[in-house]
Amino acid sequence: MEAKLIGLGVETFKLALYLSLPMLLGGLIAGLIISIFQATTQINEMTLSFVPKIIVVVGILIFTMPWMMNMMIDFTTKVINMIPDFIF
Repeated sequence: MEAKLIGLGVETFKLALYLSLPMLLGGLIAGLIISIFQATTQINEMTLSFVPKIIVVVGILIFTMPWMMNMMIDFTTKVINMIPDFIF
């Protein structure tokens, strides 16, 4: 039973990583592009780096929402089906 709980914990962390990775990578790439633009033009405006990253992350979130929901529903179904295994 401990092995199932450990496996469930590992799977939970994997799912959290899979779900957050597209948005984190999008924000990272947008931040890098904006930083290069700011360095070449010497514009140091704070909103120039913040607002585009937010727009990119929200766009990626909207685009990947069906995939994310399917992964979360599958995981939740699996956890609910495992409940009888944990009851003595």
